[in-house]
Amino acid sequence: MTVAGFSQEAQTVAEKVEAFVRSEIIAYEKDARLTSHGASDEMVTEMRGKARRAGVLTPHILAGGRHLSQRDTSLVLRKSGLSPLGPLACNTAAPDEGNMYLIGKVASPALKERFLKPLVAGEARSAFFMTEPANEGGAGSDPSMMQTTAVRDGDHWVINGRKAFITGAVGAKVGIVMAKSDDGACMFLVELPNPAIRVERILNTIDSTMPGGHAIIAIENLRVSVAQMLGQSGEGFKYAQVRLAPARLSHCMRWHGAAARANEIATAYACTRMAFGKLLVDHEGVGFMLAENLIDLKQSQLMTEWCADVLDTGEIGTVESSMTKVAVSEALMRVADRCVQVMGGTGVSGDTVVETVFREIRAFRIYDGPTEVHKWSLAKKIKRDFLPKTAP
Repeated sequence: MTVAGFSQEAQTVAEKVEAFVRSEIIAYEKDARLTSHGASDEMVTEMRGKARRAGVLTPHILAGGRHLSQRDTSLVLRKSGLSPLGPLACNTAAPDEGNMYLIGKVASPALKERFLKPLVAGEARSAFFMTEPANEGGAGSDPSMMQTTAVRDGDHWVINGRKAFITGAVGAKVGIVMAKSDDGACMFLVELPNPAIRVERILNTIDSTMPGGHAIIAIENLRVSVAQMLGQSGEGFKYAQVRLAPARLSHCMRWHGAAARANEIATAYACTRMAFGKLLVDHEGVGFMLAENLIDLKQSQLMTEWCADVLDTGEIGTVESSMTKVAVSEALMRVADRCVQVMGGTGVSGDTVVETVFREIRAFRIYDGPTEVHKWSLAKKIKRDFLPKTAP
């Protein structure tokens, strides 16, 4: 079926991805190898092997390294998100998807061959080392507070600091480490594991589908060749902006797929479960919740596509991606919450993936900046835009 606004190429890829996720990956949602800190490496390798054979591994990056447009990517990533494990299987998951995008945009040909190639091939996972422990005054939602340092020593940089909430560090083979030099923020590509990068502990968090979990990391005298700096010294924040808007948006794409799946399950439940002499869906309170879900899902889809169109013009899309991230994360949270409510006790149990989707989307409201930080940033822009008009 032709879907207006998307290339035929993207539609073909998206159909293959959806068929694969529904037929192969949904069954893994009950796999014993899925722990509170994500899928085991064995399980990841197994799922990606199936994706490779089905022709849907890293489906948004085509032969020759060509990347689908952001609009086309939105269709493909929504389909991969129909299971919380779909992005992991198809290699469209965070943080790898955003890291691949950044390396592809900024890295030298030699660094792409060394670090990007195994990521695109689905042979490696990656981690993005930016955020730091809050109780030490480190960088969180405000990256300018970064405490990790990078000091030049001949043909190397020596990096020291601590990082927090580093997703997927355990088991990752590629790392992007942010630190500050005398010039400002910097990024470095490193091979993992590295004895100078030590996992202090894995946090127990509300979400559970990202392999490796979220770690507290100590970096002690990490020596990195000058050739492994991503771009130039002092330009790390600029490169972070390259990654930021597309990464925010890809979260919206993937979790839209998960919320849509939860709504499918809640709808099936409401249309087959009897209560007080009639189907649940025939009770106005339940039917209205499902109707509201359709509205939120459609609005989220359209806003994601609008922001994707902005990025496809070459604009950096900081404001648009902030608006979209707030609107979509809040809307999908409402969808997930209603699905739980419609299903009652079943909704809070592990009998369906609805409970998992609820937990994962709750965390999504914090990923890549909590709602309140984005609103604060937007409010600052409103003030900046207004004041020149009122100046004498």
